[in-house]
Amino acid sequence: MTPTRYQMTASASLIALIFLCLAWEGWLAPLKPGGSWMTLKAAFLLFPLFGILRGKRYTYKWLSLFIQFYLMEGLLRATSDSGLSQKLAIGETLLAVILFVACILYIRATRGPKEKKAAQSN
Repeated sequence: MTPTRYQMTASASLIALIFLCLAWEGWLAPLKPGGSWMTLKAAFLLFPLFGILRGKRYTYKWLSLFIQFYLMEGLLRATSDSGLSQKLAIGETLLAVILFVACILYIRATRGPKEKKAAQSN
């Protein structure tokens, strides 16, 4: 696959994760009735959004580390919650995994010749 496909996959999964977090904590299954402050976790995903949409390699690098917090939260709530919240947590986990893999593949596909040569010599 080309870097453009990895970029599209990462962009789509990031946008879907933002909407999932907003809907989950705002209306579908909030921690407290009427919504909770957990909707702010979607705000943190807005920081890398424009870098991902523009294909900035540095953004992909730090997002691949940052997204693991969402993966961890999704796994935790998928095993501890029940009902709709558990299903939403499974969705968050899947989107975080897709985003993580797309970031890693984009980083590998866009590395320069010096980086490729250094990776082969190790």
